[in-house]
Amino acid sequence: MKAYAAVDLGASSGRVMVGRAGPDSLELTEAHRFPNRPLRLPEGLRWDVLGLYAGVLDGLRAAGQVDCVGIDSWAVDYGLLDADGALLGNPVHYRDARTEGVPEKVWARVPAAELYAATGIQYAPFNTLYQLTAARSTAQLASARRLLLIPDLLTYWLTGEQGTELTNASTTQLVDPRTRDWSYDVVARLGIDLELFAPLRRPGDPAGVLRPEVLEETGLRGPVPVTAVGSHDTASAVAAVPAVGERFAYICTGTWSLAGLELAEPVLTEESRAANFTNELGLDGTVRYLRNIMGLWLLQECVRAWGGPDLGELLRKAAEVPALRSVVDAQDAAFLAPGRMPERIAAACRASGQPVPASPAEFTRCILDSLALAHRRAIGDAQRLADHPVDVVHIVGGGTRNALLCQLTADACGLPVVAGPTEAAALGNVLVQARAHGLVGDRAGMRHLVARTQPLTRYEPRRDTAAWRAAEARLATPTP
Repeated sequence: MKAYAAVDLGASSGRVMVGRAGPDSLELTEAHRFPNRPLRLPEGLRWDVLGLYAGVLDGLRAAGQVDCVGIDSWAVDYGLLDADGALLGNPVHYRDARTEGVPEKVWARVPAAELYAATGIQYAPFNTLYQLTAARSTAQLASARRLLLIPDLLTYWLTGEQGTELTNASTTQLVDPRTRDWSYDVVARLGIDLELFAPLRRPGDPAGVLRPEVLEETGLRGPVPVTAVGSHDTASAVAAVPAVGERFAYICTGTWSLAGLELAEPVLTEESRAANFTNELGLDGTVRYLRNIMGLWLLQECVRAWGGPDLGELLRKAAEVPALRSVVDAQDAAFLAPGRMPERIAAACRASGQPVPASPAEFTRCILDSLALAHRRAIGDAQRLADHPVDVVHIVGGGTRNALLCQLTADACGLPVVAGPTEAAALGNVLVQARAHGLVGDRAGMRHLVARTQPLTRYEPRRDTAAWRAAEARLATPTP
C-alpha cells in the first residue's frame, strides 16, 4: 500500500485526506479540515484563495509522509496570473453578480442552441465563458497572461508547473465534448484568447513535484510527485461511485446536487438543451450527463439564518412533518445568492399558492421534499433523453449522512438508493493517483474496490410514486 494526499476543496470547506490504497484495500483518514469563507469586498464576492492555500499546506504537514498529491475542487472559477506568474487579485466567486445580463450578450454572437450543440454545457449564469465575457474590459484581464482554474492554480503554487485539467476545463463552456479538446469555433467567434490557458492535462497525467520551499514548509521528504486527478470534484466523486455495471444513476450531494448518468458519448440534442442538462467530461473520456440542482445549499443557508440549530434535531422534527405539504423548484436561480433564504422559500411557496412553512422543521421538510422531487425529475429526464434506463440510484457525498433525504429520494424515484461513500470526491482523487502508480485497475475495478471496502446503506422505496407525480404537477402548474 502507498499513501496519497487528496486535497478536496468544497464551496464551504476544504480538507486534506490521506488515502492508503492497494489492490484489495482502500482506507481514508482526515488529516486536516479548514473553512472556505468567501469574502465580500468593495469590488464584489471573492474567494480567499490564499487562505485555502495555507490550509492545503497545513494539511500536507498534518498528513505526514505521502507518496503523491492530487487536488480537486469546485468548477468554473479561476485565478489570473501576470507575466511573472503572480496572482492578479483574489478569484471571483461564482455567486458574484458580475454576470447578470452577460449571457444575452454571448448569445447575440453565438446563439444558445449553437453554443449547446458545440459544447454540451447547460446554461448557468456563472459558467467560465460568461465570467470571461463579463471581465473583458477590466484592467485585470488585460494584464493577465495565464488563466488557471482553482485546482490548477493550487497545483501551480505547489509545483511551479502549469496545466489545465480536462474534467474541470469541460465546465468552462469552451470545450467540445466530442473531441475532448477546445471548441475552437466558439472560442474564435467570442474572441477568447486560448493563449491564456495552459496545456490540457488528463486524469492520471503527471503535474510536477513539490517545490523545495513546499517540502521545507510541510516537512515532507522529496521528491513528492503531484498527479492530475479528476480535478472537478464531481468527476472525482463519480469515479468513486460503487456501481456494478452501467445501469445506474448517481447523485453527488453537498452544497449542490449533481444528478445524472455516466455515458460514453454526449447528448447534444435541442431537447437536452431545453431540459438544461450538461455534458461534462469524466474519467477515461466518459461524459457526466447531469443536471445541476441547488442542493443542500438551501438548508445550509436556512440553518445559518436561524443561528445554527442542531441539525440532527432539526431533521428528526422534519421527518414528523406531513410529506409534500409545500415544495419549491430547487433549480430556481432565485435561490442562488446567499442570504435571506427562509424569506425567499416562503415567497416561492406563497407565489405558487402553497402553504408557507411556519417553523424551521417545516422549512426543512419543504427543502428535502423539494430536493427529492428535483432528483426524481432529473433522473427521469436523463434516462429518457439519453435512452439509458437505470435500476438503482447511487448517492455519494455529504448528503449520504442525511438519511431522510436518501429515503425521500428513493420514494420519489421509485428506485432503490445506495448511499455512500460520504467522501467520494476524496476517494476518487486517491484512486486516480493509485491507478497512475499501477496499484489499482480500470474504472470498473476502482468501483468494485470502493464497494468492497466502504460502508454503504441501501434504501428501498416505501410507496408508489403517485404523490410525487402530483407534487411535480403542482409545481409545474402556475398559480392563477
